[in-house]
Amino acid sequence: MTTLHKNPAAADPTAPAGQRLRAEGLTLAYDARTISENLTVRIPDGSFTVIIGPNACGKSTLLRALSRLLKPTAGLVHLDGRAISSYPAKEVARRMGLLPQTSLAPDGITVADLVARGRHPHQKLLRQWSDADEQAVLDAMDSTGVTDLSARLVDELSGGQRQRVWVAMVLAQQTPLLLLDEPTTFLDIAHQIELLELCRDLNRRDGHTLVAVLHDLNHACRYADHIIAMRDGEVIATGPPADIVTAELVEDVFGLPCRIIEDPVSLTPLVIPLGRGN
Repeated sequence: MTTLHKNPAAADPTAPAGQRLRAEGLTLAYDARTISENLTVRIPDGSFTVIIGPNACGKSTLLRALSRLLKPTAGLVHLDGRAISSYPAKEVARRMGLLPQTSLAPDGITVADLVARGRHPHQKLLRQWSDADEQAVLDAMDSTGVTDLSARLVDELSGGQRQRVWVAMVLAQQTPLLLLDEPTTFLDIAHQIELLELCRDLNRRDGHTLVAVLHDLNHACRYADHIIAMRDGEVIATGPPADIVTAELVEDVFGLPCRIIEDPVSLTPLVIPLGRGN
């Protein structure tokens, strides 16, 4: 597979070391309903960070704020040492790619044309499609394994194939940061693992910093190297899975009695729920 070209936008030298993306003192709300208050989060550079927690705890809301889709009512999100709100929208898109929870492709669009839309942040009013644009699209399709699907219509693909195409579109932006909101939702177990393996490759092989919202705690433990555990709009714990995922944490966050054992394959924490008779 081809390694993606790195984004030429360098981190601001005033940004804290290892923290291209961070949030300080956020209050997040929808209309009059407050989701989180005084929320502070730091995303380690080069990490595969996964946000976990029960339904409606604020995971996707936090991701929306980090990606500038949701404006905080207080506090700031910092990207490369500046408030993310201070950047033009296209500049944010040149530094950060986002795969939202639900993505709808236009009717009749091919895989290659959809992936090419990832180059929009790099287009200027008079700039023609370039060899660099073409190479970025080819690299993105290669890295996600969808090159053979390039001429197919997106709406003819399986769910797993479509998710890979959407990831390819985000990769075509050539950003160092990738944010994914529940990317495995509606996928069967085989396609979930396939997509998570791809995310791990993008992180370890290609050097992307990934932030994803996941529901499956065991998937988070196996694939992430940094976890943010949330409950009721608050961050309860952060750190490597082996350091923070304990039976006490799982019961505190999810209300689930369990035992933690070592996964015999990945050697990461494995959560075993306890039934009523245990």
